[in-house]
Amino acid sequence: MAPPRARTSVDWLSLLPEARAVAGEAGPITAVCFDSRQVTPGALFVAVVGLDTDGHRYLREALDHGATALLVQEDRRELWESFLGMDAAVVAVADTRSALAKAAAGFYGRPAAKLGMVGVTGTDGKTTTVHLIAHVLEAGGRPAGYLSSAAFRASGAPARNASHMTTLEAPFVQEQLATMVAAGMRYAVIEASSHGLALHRVDECAFDVAAFTTLSRDHLDFHGTMDEYREAKGRLFRMLDGSPAKEGVAKAAVVNADDPVSTYFRSLSRAPLTTYGLEAPADVRAEAIEAQGLAARFRLVTPSGSAAVAVRLAGRYNVSNCLAAAAVALSQGMTVEEIAGALASFPGVPAHLELVECGQPFRVVVDIASTPGAMRRVLEVLRPVTEGRLWAVFGAAGERDPARRDGIGRVAGELADFAVLTNEDPRSEDPNAIIEQIAAGLCEAGREEGRDFARVPDRRAALRYAFERAGPGDTVLLAGKGTEPSIEMASEAIPWDEAQVAREVLVELGKGA
Repeated sequence: MAPPRARTSVDWLSLLPEARAVAGEAGPITAVCFDSRQVTPGALFVAVVGLDTDGHRYLREALDHGATALLVQEDRRELWESFLGMDAAVVAVADTRSALAKAAAGFYGRPAAKLGMVGVTGTDGKTTTVHLIAHVLEAGGRPAGYLSSAAFRASGAPARNASHMTTLEAPFVQEQLATMVAAGMRYAVIEASSHGLALHRVDECAFDVAAFTTLSRDHLDFHGTMDEYREAKGRLFRMLDGSPAKEGVAKAAVVNADDPVSTYFRSLSRAPLTTYGLEAPADVRAEAIEAQGLAARFRLVTPSGSAAVAVRLAGRYNVSNCLAAAAVALSQGMTVEEIAGALASFPGVPAHLELVECGQPFRVVVDIASTPGAMRRVLEVLRPVTEGRLWAVFGAAGERDPARRDGIGRVAGELADFAVLTNEDPRSEDPNAIIEQIAAGLCEAGREEGRDFARVPDRRAALRYAFERAGPGDTVLLAGKGTEPSIEMASEAIPWDEAQVAREVLVELGKGA
């Protein structure tokens, strides 16, 4: 069930009406690449103008690796005109990043046209909502693949997302969609980040359903302002009206009525609107919510009826995510009873309130929470189920919105009993400077270093620090890394598996089997 590996020139060029053939003849290609290191013989190399580098500077490397076609940007002529006499076709476009998505879609046979396409965007809740939607559709007899920040499933068993990216570049997205088509999937559910939307990674996904979860300050290092951030996410809803109708798939715009910004998202598409919410009036609601440890019960109320739901997810925010999934499923013709049954069998999401069980006398929980809002929600879930002290081991990513740092520190200062500040992904930034900014947030919340928090930059040592001091009935939250396979430092990527390292440290300390 592998996707196609060679396409004729028409397949990819037909989606580039603005393209200008500069030199050579664009024949069949064997791959679409934007990284010259991944070019294979017969490939099309797309010279993308990136945030830190320019693909036009790697045209020679791409040719040396066997590229037979180059897609270049008109305004970078000084970087590509010297390659016009080479044994390769040269095609010029106004924007190679946008063209990358079109070329990839053409190469893989425009797979999104053969699937019900569901996109989920928002600051928090995207990943869980993607997995919920795919699970509910699948349980309702509508086979669904998914692409999330935690995992991918195009056929067979899920594969871990090891990229440190929420939405990967267009060639990967289109390849996965083609694999889903070959595997007989009817739907694809995609986590559409603001970066992914702004950088055209999902341009050719022909979305039928758009779902919005929440919006709070994040990624302003990239977007600049909250208006630009909101606008990037709004592109998902605008795309609904531009995608063709598909047999057996209904268009729908699904928005969280509890978020004040939902009014903006409602205005962006003519697709039928479905609202969901816990507080505000909404089409899909939850009543009689009961927390049961790290699970929940509630009554799902919809325009077409209601049903009792039991789900192995904790917190009101996860009930809200369930409502989003229910709203999407309703738009695709599922009954309330089918949805309730599907939610009951949901297995959860990797690194989202994931328990690490080694026989230790305290609870260890791994969660991806890396924003102030996500940290607040997770700590609020863990507080009532913790008899002893609530620990938080976390850091903040370098080269990302600095406002995350003191913000997440303030939240931990308000809700955790003790915080251990450590590295997440410092990248090129000074790890100690990042930790200092987090510490400032804790101090603003009235916390004192030594009494209420400690700095342990080495993450493995930070886990050890917490585990050595945690007692019976305590909960230790390991936040921020989730399923990510490495810690990104300035000079190296340190291999990492949060849950596995936690188990190893517990065994080393004699607190686990």
